[in-house]
Amino acid sequence: MGFNSGLGMERSYYVATATPFAPAPRLEGEAAADVIIVGGGFTGLHAALSAAELGLSVVLLEAGRIGWGASGRNGGQLIPGWRKGAADLVKLYGAEQARLIFDLSLRAREMVLAHAQLHDIRCDLTLRGHLLAAAKPDDLSALREEVETLERVMNYPHARVLDADETRAKLNSPLFHGALLDGFGGHFHPLNYALGLAEAARSKYRVEIFEHSRALSIDTSSGVAVRTDAGRVQARYGVLACDALLEGLEPRIAGRIMPVANYLVATAPLADPAALIADDLAVSDTRFVVDYFRLSADGRLIFGGGERYTPEPPHDIAEFVRPFMVKIFPQLADTPIEYAWGGLVSITMSRLPHIGRMGDLFFAHGYSGQGTLLPAIAGAAIGDAIDGDSGLLDVLSGLAPPEFPGGASLRAPLHVLGMLWYALRDRL
Repeated sequence: MGFNSGLGMERSYYVATATPFAPAPRLEGEAAADVIIVGGGFTGLHAALSAAELGLSVVLLEAGRIGWGASGRNGGQLIPGWRKGAADLVKLYGAEQARLIFDLSLRAREMVLAHAQLHDIRCDLTLRGHLLAAAKPDDLSALREEVETLERVMNYPHARVLDADETRAKLNSPLFHGALLDGFGGHFHPLNYALGLAEAARSKYRVEIFEHSRALSIDTSSGVAVRTDAGRVQARYGVLACDALLEGLEPRIAGRIMPVANYLVATAPLADPAALIADDLAVSDTRFVVDYFRLSADGRLIFGGGERYTPEPPHDIAEFVRPFMVKIFPQLADTPIEYAWGGLVSITMSRLPHIGRMGDLFFAHGYSGQGTLLPAIAGAAIGDAIDGDSGLLDVLSGLAPPEFPGGASLRAPLHVLGMLWYALRDRL
């Protein structure tokens, strides 16, 4: 499992409640396909479906198990948009281009909902809204600007600002000063969504899936050839969908993403879940080091948060996360935590994803915490480009973030310094 080892995926709530999925075999020997995909998370699975729908043969390699990367470990929050808000997109790209970029995120949302319905993926899909809670009083002005920009520039009337009292009625915490409520937000069981995509890919579209088949090297001298410790796949096109687990597989793009660890817990079922979070909302806050939380289908609080600046996981993930949870919800001080796990996600300097191609090799990663919906549009763009239409991929490639200062070798210590500064700013 690479850098995800020791982060307790087997002790996650998602694994405990996962849809049965027959294990895929390990790659042994030679294989050939039109498209070889490396990575069995949302990006790889969406790309596999997009290519297979074109009638192309697809082989997908997963180093561990399907969905056991960030795609099956995350908070399950479905938040329309990008990690950069609408107001920031306008400042970066101008109104017209920002509207185009924002609309792509809504297309991604539509694709995820369509896949869930078409393939009958039972993933506890809940679309009651997302609440972005203001951690500081000054954050409210930015939230008002965001709603105004969404309405005026993006033609998006689904968000509104709540004052402190309205926020407290939705979220039983003394900590927040208001919120932005986006009615198009929601949440789901991310691992079950990934497993549903994988089952559809192999049963309906004959995608060949191999688990426990880590890609060790890629050769792009003639098409794309990927070697594992027990086999090799030769294809016309390749897709790198490794996100934070890219490691040294492709040095030309590794320096644009930074793997960071997130830690989550799930409490015991609550006696009155709606008394904690009304309307079954997904919730995150405006802190730079974000806390994010929601209710599960069986009435638990799933809470992600906490600051850690070294790659080693905490000895006890539950006790590491508990203080952050209790700070927001003091009433849960004595509530048992029944599941605790962590995982790596990748961030970029700009917090916008890195999506593009190098010859016949495509890639998409760096969603920076927005990796539940956006991989759908990335997968579609890659499928279109393989089919000869690069228009969508060209737009997404235009979001390319800069490389971290010092590249892959120096990004970690510099990131630690940056996170320490922003953590201090959050507290002040």
